[in-house]
Amino acid sequence: MAEFIITPEISDSGSLPAFTLTLRDFEAAAIYSDTDLQAELVKALRGQAGLQVFDYEEGLYTRLTVENNIAFFHKWFGCRVPLSEILVQFELHHCAGRPLHKCSESEIRRLYYAKYYMSGAGSMVFREPVQGVDVRTVNTLIRMLSKLKEHPVSVLILVSGMEHARILGDAAYKLQSDGIQQLEAADEDTAPEPEVPAAAPKTAKLFKIPAKVDDKIILFDPPEIDYIESRDGKAVLVINNESYAMDSTLADVEKKLEVYGFYRCHRSYIVNLQKVREIITWSKNTYSLRIDNQAESTIPLSRTKIQEVLEKFSLE
Repeated sequence: MAEFIITPEISDSGSLPAFTLTLRDFEAAAIYSDTDLQAELVKALRGQAGLQVFDYEEGLYTRLTVENNIAFFHKWFGCRVPLSEILVQFELHHCAGRPLHKCSESEIRRLYYAKYYMSGAGSMVFREPVQGVDVRTVNTLIRMLSKLKEHPVSVLILVSGMEHARILGDAAYKLQSDGIQQLEAADEDTAPEPEVPAAAPKTAKLFKIPAKVDDKIILFDPPEIDYIESRDGKAVLVINNESYAMDSTLADVEKKLEVYGFYRCHRSYIVNLQKVREIITWSKNTYSLRIDNQAESTIPLSRTKIQEVLEKFSLE
């Protein structure tokens, strides 16, 4: 069992709240926060004796091949898993003979995963482990986290995206300056569904969607919107990773936008189906939609909605 304790004394800034997070062995938890709070949390965690934050910034030998790096750390940490098995487990066998300076960012990240896995640390803290990597690499990390649960290891994952927190952690938390709170489950199958009209209207009465920015009200065309998220009970428009608050609830917005091709893909999300680029199946039986925007945003897709989405795209 591991305790991650943050007190006012170990934080140089008043914006990082004091909290204690206790993780059982064989458990992974993810903390979602903005990048500034994350940086303060990393600094505070590094001040705790014997705790290392894995941030993929150093410790590899760029002039050596992938296999030679694995072999070095395999011997250094006294890893008992066969080297060939490590290469396959972390999807590195196809690039084993390649020098690091010729590897992709995702291949380098998987090599870091392998190094940290072989280290045998009792408590692990990962900072932004899947930022900027491909789906194969995300799945590799998920498989590694599953493997770690076979040992008495506690894992803390720090991310700046809520969807990554839900995908990677057994439990997910949101950290803000006023405290830390656990996020609701990513898939609320038992939650009551909002009432759906018997038939969609044939014509749309609403042409603009209002949102607030400071003291102004901005009107958006529905096709501009990537998706709409529920935050603290209120709907928030997201356009190219920029957020705009609304006075409406998600249920209110759903009824108005259904005719424009928007779909309630999750209890907390409504997506513009015209903006969906990929339907992603993760290895732990969870699903996401990747949005065709500049940020390549991913949002959760409820497992109870996957069949409907496939049918809407004629993929059945």
